Amino acid sequence: MGRYPRKRFGQHFLADPGIAEKIVGLARLSGTERVVEIGPGLGALTERLIRGARELWLIEVDADLAARLRDRYGAQPQVHVVEADVLRVDMAHLLGPGAPPVVVANLPYNIATAVLAALLDRPHGVARMVLMLQREVAARLYAVPGSKEYGTLSVLTQLAARVRPALRVAPGAFVPRPKVVSEVVLVEPHAQPPVRVADRATFKRLVRAVFTQRRKQLRNSMRLLCRDAEAVLCQARIDPMRRPETLTLAEFAALSDALN
Repeated sequence: MGRYPRKRFGQHFLADPGIAEKIVGLARLSGTERVVEIGPGLGALTERLIRGARELWLIEVDADLAARLRDRYGAQPQVHVVEADVLRVDMAHLLGPGAPPVVVANLPYNIATAVLAALLDRPHGVARMVLMLQREVAARLYAVPGSKEYGTLSVLTQLAARVRPALRVAPGAFVPRPKVVSEVVLVEPHAQPPVRVADRATFKRLVRAVFTQRRKQLRNSMRLLCRDAEAVLCQARIDPMRRPETLTLAEFAALSDALN
């Protein structure tokens, strides 16, 4: 194409066909699914997704790459090239009525968590997601209480979806080579949340607040949220001297409901 990858878009293009086959295999396409690929780039995954998708949307922010995708796939009526920043796309309007889509993406590291949050907040949801992320970010998604990776991203993601590590990807699979190891995760939104939460906004506010002071005891970190933190913790039957990284999803739900 006569140009270099653009750093401002975080471009690291997948160049290993074996890895591409494994990623698309994780999507478990039967030929009946609507599929959204975020950041198709040079099309390493696209070539394989077309074979299994009933309809395919390619969301690409880079104008040159979007033009290339239109040239390559424009004649195929089931493929739709969308030149846009995915964080500005109204997915429900774009896709219209129909079954929730499968999302496949090699996400730029600088927007990965924002894209995941936006997808999990969709009112009509997604069927499942196969996402390539920086390994450290992926580990936070499925981290367990008591681990150093466990935090806000872990709790909010696990309330909305089941996350499973699927594939470790070395820097040599990309052009240019990133300075970090990547990991593919399978994210499957829950049909019903694993715990009941009376008010999602309160739950999110609580989790974000206490993890900004994760080394403090809850009786101290919750003072930003209420006047009598110890009374709220007592109502939720949680020891005020515990720290946020020790709480399970169910305990956060109980604490959120007590606070609410």
